Amino acid sequence: MSLNRLISELEKHQHAPTELWDPPYCGELPIHIATNGDWFYQNSPIKRQALVKLFASVLVVEEGEYFLITPAEKVKITVEDTPFVVVDWQQLKQDGQQLLLLTTNIGDTLILSSEHPLTMKQGVPYILMQRGLTARVHRNVFYQWVSHAQSRTLNGQEQWYLSSAGEIFVLGNVE
Repeated sequence: MSLNRLISELEKHQHAPTELWDPPYCGELPIHIATNGDWFYQNSPIKRQALVKLFASVLVVEEGEYFLITPAEKVKITVEDTPFVVVDWQQLKQDGQQLLLLTTNIGDTLILSSEHPLTMKQGVPYILMQRGLTARVHRNVFYQWVSHAQSRTLNGQEQWYLSSAGEIFVLGNVE
């Protein structure tokens, strides 16, 4: 199976086709996503993982604001930092390439790749997901990555990096 097909298969059933819908805006819904990835309704935790996954499947971001979109309505929700957290990872080999398979707090899986790159914002690692959504990399996962990282010198600066899907992702520079 090619890398692109593997990525496509992993993402196939994780999200509804919200890009095909254009419902009317119906106001705000008291749903809030905390920094740690926990979802709340009227300040009460949503404990049913299946319900969180359902909401996440219709979550979109537009100009920095988050919405739940169905064919019938579009409602705004609040998000503290980012809606998802990368909580686990594993290293795989596919077609001779090293792949880092990432798992989010809601069970979505993706491969660290050019389609889902690592970005650093003020020293905090994030992964770009589908539809412009992001996942913050949990500190524990980041520390594990640092222990697996390789070192290289580029333009006189030593860097720590990971490789996945034929790409290099810089974790940081050595001071």
